[in-house]
Amino acid sequence: MATAMLGPTLIVVCLLFALTAAMVYRVAGLGTAWTVPVAAARAAAQLAAISAVLVAAMTRLWSSAAVLAVMFLIAVYTAAGRSQADRGRTWLALPLATGVAAVVPALVVTGLIPLAGTALIPTVAIILGGSMTAVAVAARRSLDTLATRRGEVEAALSLGLSERDSRRLVIERSTADALLPNVDQARTAGLVTLPGAFVGVLLATGSAAQAGAVQVLVLVGLLLAQGCGVAVTGELVARGRLSRTPTHGDAVSDHRRSPGHTLAAWALRAWRTTRARSGAA
Repeated sequence: MATAMLGPTLIVVCLLFALTAAMVYRVAGLGTAWTVPVAAARAAAQLAAISAVLVAAMTRLWSSAAVLAVMFLIAVYTAAGRSQADRGRTWLALPLATGVAAVVPALVVTGLIPLAGTALIPTVAIILGGSMTAVAVAARRSLDTLATRRGEVEAALSLGLSERDSRRLVIERSTADALLPNVDQARTAGLVTLPGAFVGVLLATGSAAQAGAVQVLVLVGLLLAQGCGVAVTGELVARGRLSRTPTHGDAVSDHRRSPGHTLAAWALRAWRTTRARSGAA
């Protein structure tokens, strides 16, 4: 079935999809019309290149490890760019490594996947890719939240909380939101969507039971990997390891519109009143 799909028909259909999407982007004002065609061409070139590399790399364990190392470095670079952090970008290697380490060794030790390139590369790629997306979103949203709710951090500090706890209190919800897409995918798997691993195994083996088992393993592994990665990312932001340089404009706009500024001012007034009464007594 896979051989029948490769050919002129597939190329023509892909071109039609890309051109139609470009028209939709142009008419609906979703962005430049070249967004989808360029992304499609880039994906095709990258997949063709990686397919050629994997043919040779997956035959040996050391070459498979080299491919995975390159994938990891690219994932760190991509997540760092998406986070829009000014300082500590390289720290994002830690949550990505944590997510992969929480899942892959257990799969190998239990024998669920063999210690071979043909199994390791696709498995690690799925876990790493999902973790990269979640970590990047968690980092970016957490830093955005700190920028717009700085007054609430100051209020927490004035009430006696540490810097780490003050930041953590403000970014908890934003950090957790990064996990929603994969959680929703797990909840609706088989009802609304048939995820990629399920379709791939189903096409390769023809066994729906085997496809379902593999997909459950992938989904649960992704939930664990992303949970670990996002947790570490939130901790990095809370401890100031990953941060942005505040600008004067951000400080002014935050002072004027942040609800937390009112809370900070109230806390400061309460503290001064308490000290004044203590002095009078």
